[in-house]
Amino acid sequence: MSKRVGTVKLAGNLVGMIEEFDGQTKFSYTSEWLRRADAEPVSLTLPLRAEPYVSKGLHPFFENLLPEGWLLEVSSKTLKISKDDSFGLLLATCSDCVGDVEIEPILSEES
Repeated sequence: MSKRVGTVKLAGNLVGMIEEFDGQTKFSYTSEWLRRADAEPVSLTLPLRAEPYVSKGLHPFFENLLPEGWLLEVSSKTLKISKDDSFGLLLATCSDCVGDVEIEPILSEES
């Protein structure tokens, strides 16, 4: 499986990158965002830092952005993405999430 990557924005500002590899997810703030005096974390559970956050599967903050219940069923069926593909659902459904967070896929040359 090719690596999947997305941008993470906060109120329209690029703040980091999220990528999937070997069943894990890595979220990293960009150095540009970390240098800003007005930089804010995307979540209290992901404080600003230069080191990436690596977790098995999605970090709970990103997992909580996903649709649930009947909306998950509809999204999964409409987008033809397995309900078990959390990262795929994140990239497909979170460009317009609740709140200020936006996640958009970066299409690889292999796509």
